Amino acid sequence: MKKSQLSSPAAFDLTGLVDKVKVKPLMASVGQILAFADGVVKVSGLDKVQAGELVDLGEARFGLALNLEEDSVSLVVLGNNKDLKVGDTVKRTGRILSVGVSDKILGRTVDSLGLAIDGKGDLPVTKYMPLEKVAPGVMTRKSVTVPLQTGTKAIDAMIPIGRGQRELIIGDRSTGKTAIALGTILNQAGQDVLCVYVCIGQKRSSLAQTKQLLEERGAMAYTTIVAATASDSASQQFLAPYTGLAIAEYFLDQGKDVLIVYDDLTKHAQAYREISLLLRRPSGREAYPGDVFYLHSRLLERACRLNEDFGGGSITALPIIETQANDVSAYIPTNVISITDGQIYLETDLFNSGMKPAINVGLSVSRVGSAAQTKAMKQVAGTMKMDLAQFRELQAFAQFSSDLDDRTKSQLERGLRVNETLKQGWDQPLSVAEQVMVIFAAVKGLLDEVEQDKIPAWEKAYLQYLHATEPKLLEAITQAQKITEDQEPKIKKAIETFNEMHQEFWIREN
Repeated sequence: MKKSQLSSPAAFDLTGLVDKVKVKPLMASVGQILAFADGVVKVSGLDKVQAGELVDLGEARFGLALNLEEDSVSLVVLGNNKDLKVGDTVKRTGRILSVGVSDKILGRTVDSLGLAIDGKGDLPVTKYMPLEKVAPGVMTRKSVTVPLQTGTKAIDAMIPIGRGQRELIIGDRSTGKTAIALGTILNQAGQDVLCVYVCIGQKRSSLAQTKQLLEERGAMAYTTIVAATASDSASQQFLAPYTGLAIAEYFLDQGKDVLIVYDDLTKHAQAYREISLLLRRPSGREAYPGDVFYLHSRLLERACRLNEDFGGGSITALPIIETQANDVSAYIPTNVISITDGQIYLETDLFNSGMKPAINVGLSVSRVGSAAQTKAMKQVAGTMKMDLAQFRELQAFAQFSSDLDDRTKSQLERGLRVNETLKQGWDQPLSVAEQVMVIFAAVKGLLDEVEQDKIPAWEKAYLQYLHATEPKLLEAITQAQKITEDQEPKIKKAIETFNEMHQEFWIREN
């Protein structure tokens, strides 16, 4: 993507809002600037202003009312704050901060106020969606039972995610967190799921690469990017995830399924801490409603699956949290872990050892579990997580012993091959039927004779073979979402036939 396609921070332009904001010329709606510093304006006279309301600062500039004090109001300036000075007149707009949305927002890159920054012209507005909203109540929701397929074997088999779930992706820097989220977006092609990718505090070059990848793979057709990069102000980074959620809720109201990725909430918490300190609000705990826990809970609680009476749509949230030195017990990680319905924990040591995705099976969990899994996947991967955990314990024990019995050796060899099948390129998502066929071979011992380092090559050739010779079998599993009694021997026969045909390439010598 060309550098010119993304506007610079200085060009954060709010002129698109001017015509749409009606200023009420009431005496109680006009005030003066008392003080201004570091993007925060303190004003007097706005006695009737509401929390979260847009305040007109003049010359197409707006502020967001956050602190309502006895004799003044503190605003965070949105966009260009040049030439503001003490004594300037400010006016209420009567409008709670909202974002203009329409179906045309798919395929576009927007800023924290929903204004286009991709150089493709202004976006039409069908409806204004509030950034802050009460989460749907219990009576409007429905149990999470429909899977959201990520295309990643390790997740779909052992840590299934359902539509309407909130699954945290957590790990140190550069362990593949964003890769899992982007791979999931790529896998939604043809799945009738719309996607919103919220970039918070990332480098502009990283955002450009992400956008280019999604465009090349055709994923931008069903995706919207909300961008507040590291060069943008703290207020923009603070608002970005709420803007993304408002866009997702626009499609939710139409009964559609939406996936939203927050990349990442660690930087969101840092931006909010900066704003809190400037507003002189307590920046940590015990500061309702300013507490950062409440900040993230009111964001993530809005992910839901609605029942048919309310449209039947869903919002699935994949928040990302960056840890330091694998410390999941730090303040922000424990906050988000307690809010979400499970976590995918990525480990640096696994990543460095070549295990990609570097998912720690023991610490990762989905609290929805097999309720959001197809029957076919349950049939082949039912005990896989426990078996892998036992294998890793046995592997740690076996390195201290040179004399192992045949049963232990066989269990280790099987575990190594199952583990090897879980390695997968993040941009190479597999369909459910393809995953089932590969995992079936691993757990049933049909890979025991294949050399461990040749399993990736075996898998690639095997899937090509299936598409060429057994397309009806793959289609039947896709349609029925289960393996019938008569299909199991067919799958086994297909694997054995393929191994016999190509044994000189990867079958190990006894």
